[in-house]
Amino acid sequence: MQEINRTEIATLGEFGLIKHLTEQIELKNPSSLYGVGDDCAVLKYPADKQVLVTTDLLMEGIHFDLTYVPLKHLGYKSAMVNFSDIYAMNGMPKQMVVSIALSKRFCIEDMEDFYEGLRTACEAHGVDLVGGDTTSSLTGLAISITCIGEGDPDKVTYRNGAKDTDLICVSGDLGAAYMGLQLLEREKAVFNQQLKEASESKNQKMEEELLRAQPDFSGKEYLLERQLKPEARRDIIEALAAANIKPTAMMDISDGLSSELLHICTQSKVGCRIYEEHIPLDYQTAVMAEELNMNVTTCALNGGEDYELLFTVPISDHEKISQMEGVKLIGHITKPELGCALICRDGNEFELKAQGWNPLK
Repeated sequence: MQEINRTEIATLGEFGLIKHLTEQIELKNPSSLYGVGDDCAVLKYPADKQVLVTTDLLMEGIHFDLTYVPLKHLGYKSAMVNFSDIYAMNGMPKQMVVSIALSKRFCIEDMEDFYEGLRTACEAHGVDLVGGDTTSSLTGLAISITCIGEGDPDKVTYRNGAKDTDLICVSGDLGAAYMGLQLLEREKAVFNQQLKEASESKNQKMEEELLRAQPDFSGKEYLLERQLKPEARRDIIEALAAANIKPTAMMDISDGLSSELLHICTQSKVGCRIYEEHIPLDYQTAVMAEELNMNVTTCALNGGEDYELLFTVPISDHEKISQMEGVKLIGHITKPELGCALICRDGNEFELKAQGWNPLK
């Protein structure tokens, strides 16, 4: 690709930049009548479908750190977190609108990388990129994504449908994304300290070597992938449909298992019991938690950014769920007066508390 200096992003202007980034996009969904290029996108959904809409705002320094997050991965992850919200309603994402505020330190190649990640995610999940907006920013990169999807009226799943004796299930494993974040933050701190020491000693050669060096993440690749390149669980939604299972309540795990489960219990007006021994963990997660002297169960309960699905099903679906690959039964719903509790491996019972991610804290 021809080198384009950083001033040319302003030379292109807003519409020139949008055209440059989106001119190769082809619409795939019948509900996408018209995409980028006019004042609005035009959508037409069948009368027998319900329209699902979700939006996420991601701020540099709050939700991501460009010190260790490549822009291509950021684009991919930004799309996936929105797809995950649609899947959490038992629906299918169809269209996406992307708005970006960027500072002068970004060049056209940076935005090409970001949009490459977006397009890769969209192609993998059959989603059309149909519009958006760009503007300048004085405080870093800001990303706002709105995703539109569809669901069958009798299959759309809310948080308020869990009932006493329902089974509590999760997909995949938990805590790996949080461990990946801790690993990246640790390496960043080590790098910054070494760079500071080299600068204070005026050792230019050491500074140059540090800037070229790459940390050794061998044996921890899965943790990094879970943090930098999460996958929305379309496969689980399809497996539930194939098994003729309609969840009674469902959420995706973005802020942590404990927080999300308490949301379901609060809105459904029920209690719950989950069992520590049944919480799914990957081996690398356990090893990293031990290395950092952290409790792995606490990481799984409160880490967040797993983007796995947490859902409840009637107890009559026990056999079907038990046979479903990638799904783990971790507990059951109870009457509200019993509260929400974690049953530890030693049999002790502790109140479940929402200690997951809080972006306003």
